Amino acid sequence: MQELLVSIAQGLVENPDAVSVTVDEPMEDGTVVYHLHVAEEDMGRVIGKQGRIARAIRVVMRAAATRENSKVAVEIG
Repeated sequence: MQELLVSIAQGLVENPDAVSVTVDEPMEDGTVVYHLHVAEEDMGRVIGKQGRIARAIRVVMRAAATRENSKVAVEIG
């Protein structure tokens, strides 16, 4: 899952070396939180107009998690 998020983000940004993902321990309900970090100048590219790209990234991650019978959340910062 972490590799999927990194590959999506690296395809969107101009500085792919600055992309990093940290993973929190699962919460009580089993949700795993992924924290996506990109360079400051690439933040707009990852979020998109009115948050559309960020929403799409979260949808793709939830769909992939559903296939593995797990729950995920993506935080962008």
